[in-house]
Amino acid sequence: MGNKGKETFQRILAVIIIVAMLGVIGIPFSVVIFFAIVAYFIWRAVQKTELQESAHIFEFYISANEILRDEERRWFGFEINEVISRGERVLHSMTDPPPLVYFALGALYHSIGNHDSAEKHLAYIVENDFSNERHRIMPSRELKSYAHILRKIEREPTEAPMTMAAIRSLERARRLRATVLLEKTREELKKKPMLEEASNGNKKDEPVSFKETPSLFSNVSTPALAPPPPIAEVLRDVYDDGEVKSKK
Repeated sequence: MGNKGKETFQRILAVIIIVAMLGVIGIPFSVVIFFAIVAYFIWRAVQKTELQESAHIFEFYISANEILRDEERRWFGFEINEVISRGERVLHSMTDPPPLVYFALGALYHSIGNHDSAEKHLAYIVENDFSNERHRIMPSRELKSYAHILRKIEREPTEAPMTMAAIRSLERARRLRATVLLEKTREELKKKPMLEEASNGNKKDEPVSFKETPSLFSNVSTPALAPPPPIAEVLRDVYDDGEVKSKK
């Protein structure tokens, strides 16, 4: 009997024991069956939600790996931002997200030049001991569900070959490049104040010009517009014209 079969047997046994205890207490059998059915559907809904959250994590791995691995393809900025948004949603939906999510996000931020966010995520991976999976000894339900699916994929990689390939590629990059990416990111952050200072200095040295920028129609000569006549003259002309026409 596999692990899944053992878990199912244990759950059925627990339900039988609970039903028997409620029957001994004197609760009607119909009420016991009703609450058992309600509890079953609640449990299935919670399990389905956990599976969907885990699926979002693995989908993020696949998308992030495609962007980070294939450097010859020209990705649009909005495509990378969409993948980053999915990764950020994973971080905010779990109390203890997998460390690989942090690395993938840090590498994606580094690829688009967002060095502040890249430094935050990569520093967590390189310098925080809690980023080591061995230190996750009190997991949340979401992390347990994620680990269960991950081990199943590792045992049977043919069931999800793209997911397994993405995980292995990201883990290899995390092991070999996380420290290098963090160092490069911090070097860019050190250059940032210098570049801003140089840019501000150039702006100060530029003479202030009040010369108007010529427009596309600056060479077209436009006649000077005469000021409109006073309203009294306009009314007088109208009435005079009306009187002339009436006499005719």
